Amino acid sequence: MNLIIVTGSSKGLGLSLCKRLLKSGYKVVGISRTKSEDFSKLQREYTSQLFYKEYDFNDIKGIQTLVKEIKKEYGDIYGLVNNAAIGHDGILGTMHERQISELIRVNIEAPIILTKYISRLMLMKFKGRIINIGSIIGSTGFSGLSVYGATKASIEGFTKSLARELGKANITVNTIAPGYMETTMTSGLGGDKLEAIKRRSPLGHLVTVDDVAGSVIFLLSDDAKNITGTTITVDAGSTS
Repeated sequence: MNLIIVTGSSKGLGLSLCKRLLKSGYKVVGISRTKSEDFSKLQREYTSQLFYKEYDFNDIKGIQTLVKEIKKEYGDIYGLVNNAAIGHDGILGTMHERQISELIRVNIEAPIILTKYISRLMLMKFKGRIINIGSIIGSTGFSGLSVYGATKASIEGFTKSLARELGKANITVNTIAPGYMETTMTSGLGGDKLEAIKRRSPLGHLVTVDDVAGSVIFLLSDDAKNITGTTITVDAGSTS
Protein backbone atom coordinates (compact mmCIF):
# COMPACT_ATOMS: atom_id res chain seq x y z
CA MET A 1 0.00 0.00 0.00
CA ASN A 2 1.74 3.17 -1.23
CA LEU A 3 2.12 6.03 1.25
CA ILE A 4 1.09 9.55 0.22
CA ILE A 5 1.82 12.73 2.20
CA VAL A 6 -0.82 15.47 1.97
CA THR A 7 -0.14 18.89 3.49
CA GLY A 8 -3.00 21.19 4.48
CA SER A 9 -5.10 18.09 5.03
CA SER A 10 -7.75 19.13 7.56
CA LYS A 11 -10.27 20.92 5.34
CA GLY A 12 -11.21 21.96 1.83
CA LEU A 13 -9.12 20.50 -0.97
CA GLY A 14 -6.73 18.73 1.42
CA LEU A 15 -9.53 16.85 3.14
CA SER A 16 -11.09 15.92 -0.21
CA LEU A 17 -7.70 14.65 -1.35
CA CYS A 18 -7.42 12.43 1.71
CA LYS A 19 -10.88 10.96 1.08
CA ARG A 20 -10.13 10.16 -2.57
CA LEU A 21 -6.73 8.69 -1.77
CA LEU A 22 -8.15 6.43 0.91
CA LYS A 23 -10.92 5.21 -1.39
CA SER A 24 -8.26 4.48 -4.01
CA GLY A 25 -6.38 2.26 -1.58
CA TYR A 26 -3.49 4.51 -0.56
CA LYS A 27 -2.10 4.96 2.93
CA VAL A 28 -2.15 8.65 3.84
CA VAL A 29 -0.35 10.91 6.30
CA GLY A 30 -2.12 14.25 6.59
CA ILE A 31 -0.24 17.28 7.86
CA SER A 32 -1.84 20.51 9.09
CA ARG A 33 -1.67 23.04 11.91
CA THR A 34 -4.81 21.71 13.58
CA LYS A 35 -6.86 18.55 13.16
CA SER A 36 -10.45 19.24 12.14
CA GLU A 37 -13.40 17.18 13.34
CA ASP A 38 -13.99 16.09 9.73
CA PHE A 39 -10.43 14.72 9.56
CA SER A 40 -10.87 12.95 12.92
CA LYS A 41 -14.10 11.39 11.63
CA LEU A 42 -12.27 10.18 8.52
CA GLN A 43 -9.55 8.68 10.71
CA ARG A 44 -12.14 6.70 12.65
CA GLU A 45 -13.39 5.29 9.37
CA TYR A 46 -9.91 4.42 8.06
CA THR A 47 -8.02 3.52 11.23
CA SER A 48 -5.30 1.52 9.47
CA GLN A 49 -4.85 3.85 6.47
CA LEU A 50 -5.05 7.47 7.65
CA PHE A 51 -2.57 9.11 10.00
CA TYR A 52 -1.94 12.65 11.17
CA LYS A 53 0.98 14.92 11.93
CA GLU A 54 0.43 18.33 13.47
CA TYR A 55 2.80 20.88 11.97
CA ASP A 56 2.91 24.60 11.18
CA PHE A 57 4.90 25.31 8.02
CA ASN A 58 5.86 28.70 9.37
CA ASP A 59 8.56 26.64 11.11
CA ILE A 60 11.03 25.92 8.32
CA LYS A 61 13.74 24.52 10.58
CA GLY A 62 11.68 21.59 11.84
CA ILE A 63 10.82 20.14 8.42
CA GLN A 64 13.78 17.75 8.22
CA THR A 65 12.86 16.26 11.60
CA LEU A 66 9.21 15.97 10.50
CA VAL A 67 10.21 13.92 7.45
CA LYS A 68 12.47 11.67 9.54
CA GLU A 69 9.58 11.00 11.93
CA ILE A 70 7.18 10.15 9.10
CA LYS A 71 9.68 7.76 7.50
CA LYS A 72 10.37 6.05 10.83
CA GLU A 73 6.71 5.73 11.82
CA TYR A 74 5.02 4.96 8.50
CA GLY A 75 7.65 3.66 6.08
CA ASP A 76 8.64 4.55 2.53
CA ILE A 77 6.99 7.57 0.91
CA TYR A 78 5.67 7.14 -2.63
CA GLY A 79 3.88 10.45 -3.16
CA LEU A 80 3.87 14.03 -1.87
CA VAL A 81 1.05 16.52 -2.44
CA ASN A 82 2.16 20.04 -1.52
CA ASN A 83 -1.26 21.54 -0.85
CA ALA A 84 -0.77 23.68 2.28
CA ALA A 85 -0.79 27.42 1.55
CA ILE A 86 -1.99 30.70 2.98
CA GLY A 87 -3.59 33.57 1.09
CA HIS A 88 -3.36 37.03 2.65
CA ASP A 89 -5.12 39.37 0.27
CA GLY A 90 -4.58 43.10 0.02
CA ILE A 91 -3.00 45.77 -2.14
CA LEU A 92 0.79 45.40 -2.13
CA GLY A 93 1.41 49.01 -1.15
CA THR A 94 -0.48 48.62 2.12
CA MET A 95 0.39 45.00 2.92
CA HIS A 96 2.54 44.54 6.02
CA GLU A 97 6.01 43.17 5.34
CA ARG A 98 5.36 40.48 7.96
CA GLN A 99 2.50 39.16 5.83
CA ILE A 100 4.64 39.22 2.69
CA SER A 101 7.35 37.22 4.45
CA GLU A 102 4.83 34.71 5.78
CA LEU A 103 3.34 34.12 2.32
CA ILE A 104 6.77 33.48 0.85
CA ARG A 105 7.80 31.25 3.75
CA VAL A 106 4.69 29.07 3.86
CA ASN A 107 3.84 28.99 0.13
CA ILE A 108 7.36 28.72 -1.36
CA GLU A 109 10.08 27.93 1.16
CA ALA A 110 8.17 25.28 3.11
CA PRO A 111 7.09 23.12 0.14
CA ILE A 112 10.56 23.37 -1.42
CA ILE A 113 12.28 22.26 1.77
CA LEU A 114 9.70 19.53 2.44
CA THR A 115 10.21 18.30 -1.13
CA LYS A 116 13.98 18.37 -0.67
CA TYR A 117 13.91 15.87 2.17
CA ILE A 118 11.14 13.68 0.80
CA SER A 119 12.71 13.51 -2.68
CA ARG A 120 15.94 12.25 -1.07
CA LEU A 121 13.99 9.25 0.20
CA MET A 122 12.35 8.77 -3.21
CA LEU A 123 15.76 8.81 -4.91
CA MET A 124 16.85 5.90 -2.75
CA LYS A 125 13.88 3.86 -3.99
CA PHE A 126 14.13 5.10 -7.59
CA LYS A 127 10.43 6.00 -7.75
CA GLY A 128 7.97 8.64 -6.59
CA ARG A 129 5.35 11.23 -7.46
CA ILE A 130 5.44 14.89 -6.42
CA ILE A 131 2.36 17.04 -7.02
CA ASN A 132 2.35 20.75 -6.27
CA ILE A 133 -0.96 22.57 -5.92
CA GLY A 134 -0.71 25.89 -7.71
CA SER A 135 -3.45 28.27 -8.83
CA ILE A 136 -4.63 29.94 -12.01
CA ILE A 137 -3.82 33.21 -10.19
CA GLY A 138 -0.15 32.38 -10.78
CA SER A 139 -0.65 32.92 -14.52
CA THR A 140 -3.73 35.15 -14.82
CA GLY A 141 -3.21 37.51 -11.90
CA PHE A 142 -5.88 39.02 -9.67
CA SER A 143 -6.10 42.43 -8.01
CA GLY A 144 -5.19 42.19 -4.34
CA LEU A 145 -3.38 38.86 -4.71
CA SER A 146 -0.03 39.96 -6.16
CA VAL A 147 2.13 38.26 -3.53
CA TYR A 148 -0.04 35.13 -3.43
CA GLY A 149 0.11 35.03 -7.25
CA ALA A 150 3.89 35.37 -7.12
CA THR A 151 4.16 32.39 -4.79
CA LYS A 152 2.00 30.21 -7.04
CA ALA A 153 3.93 31.23 -10.16
CA SER A 154 7.13 30.28 -8.32
CA ILE A 155 5.76 26.81 -7.62
CA GLU A 156 5.19 26.24 -11.34
CA GLY A 157 8.79 27.21 -12.08
CA PHE A 158 9.98 24.92 -9.29
CA THR A 159 8.01 22.04 -10.81
CA LYS A 160 9.56 22.38 -14.26
CA SER A 161 13.19 22.40 -13.12
CA LEU A 162 12.73 19.74 -10.44
CA ALA A 163 11.12 17.43 -13.00
CA ARG A 164 14.36 17.58 -14.96
CA GLU A 165 16.45 16.88 -11.86
CA LEU A 166 14.44 13.84 -10.77
CA GLY A 167 13.24 12.35 -14.05
CA LYS A 168 16.12 9.90 -14.46
CA ALA A 169 15.23 8.44 -11.07
CA ASN A 170 11.67 7.64 -12.26
CA ILE A 171 10.19 10.45 -10.13
CA THR A 172 7.57 12.69 -11.74
CA VAL A 173 6.87 16.27 -10.68
CA ASN A 174 3.75 18.16 -11.76
CA THR A 175 1.58 21.12 -10.79
CA ILE A 176 -2.21 21.24 -10.64
CA ALA A 177 -3.59 24.76 -11.00
CA PRO A 178 -7.20 24.96 -9.78
CA GLY A 179 -9.53 27.77 -10.69
CA TYR A 180 -12.19 29.11 -8.37
CA MET A 181 -13.61 26.20 -6.44
CA GLU A 182 -16.91 25.67 -4.67
CA THR A 183 -15.72 26.17 -1.11
CA THR A 184 -16.74 28.17 1.94
CA MET A 185 -14.46 30.93 0.62
CA THR A 186 -16.32 31.38 -2.66
CA SER A 187 -19.73 30.89 -1.05
CA GLY A 188 -19.02 34.11 0.83
CA LEU A 189 -18.73 36.06 -2.41
CA GLY A 190 -22.38 35.79 -3.31
CA GLY A 191 -24.41 37.81 -5.76
CA ASP A 192 -23.00 39.41 -8.90
CA LYS A 193 -19.34 38.67 -8.16
CA LEU A 194 -19.87 34.92 -7.94
CA GLU A 195 -22.08 34.92 -11.03
CA ALA A 196 -19.42 36.86 -12.96
CA ILE A 197 -16.84 34.21 -12.07
CA LYS A 198 -19.19 31.46 -13.24
CA ARG A 199 -19.86 33.27 -16.53
CA ARG A 200 -16.14 33.23 -17.35
CA SER A 201 -16.35 29.45 -17.57
CA PRO A 202 -17.49 27.92 -20.88
CA LEU A 203 -19.16 25.26 -18.72
CA GLY A 204 -20.99 27.88 -16.67
CA HIS A 205 -19.95 26.72 -13.22
CA LEU A 206 -17.08 26.45 -10.75
CA VAL A 207 -15.01 23.34 -10.26
CA THR A 208 -15.28 21.38 -7.02
CA VAL A 209 -12.51 20.26 -4.68
CA ASP A 210 -13.33 16.71 -5.74
CA ASP A 211 -12.61 17.62 -9.39
CA VAL A 212 -9.13 18.74 -8.37
CA ALA A 213 -8.64 15.71 -6.14
CA GLY A 214 -9.47 13.49 -9.11
CA SER A 215 -6.60 15.05 -11.06
CA VAL A 216 -4.24 14.22 -8.21
CA ILE A 217 -5.40 10.58 -8.27
CA PHE A 218 -4.68 10.51 -12.00
CA LEU A 219 -1.15 11.90 -11.61
CA LEU A 220 -0.39 9.26 -8.96
CA SER A 221 -1.59 6.46 -11.23
CA ASP A 222 0.34 4.36 -13.76
CA ASP A 223 -1.60 6.13 -16.52
CA ALA A 224 0.40 9.29 -15.72
CA LYS A 225 3.85 7.69 -15.55
CA ASN A 226 5.03 9.70 -18.58
CA ILE A 227 3.61 13.05 -17.49
CA THR A 228 6.13 15.29 -15.74
CA GLY A 229 7.15 18.93 -15.61
CA THR A 230 3.72 20.17 -16.61
CA THR A 231 0.79 22.11 -15.18
CA ILE A 232 -2.72 20.69 -15.36
CA THR A 233 -5.33 23.43 -15.12
CA VAL A 234 -8.64 22.49 -13.55
CA ASP A 235 -10.87 25.54 -13.89
CA ALA A 236 -13.93 24.57 -15.95
CA GLY A 237 -12.31 26.39 -18.86
CA SER A 238 -12.33 29.87 -17.32
CA THR A 239 -8.79 30.63 -18.58
CA SER A 240 -9.42 29.32 -22.09
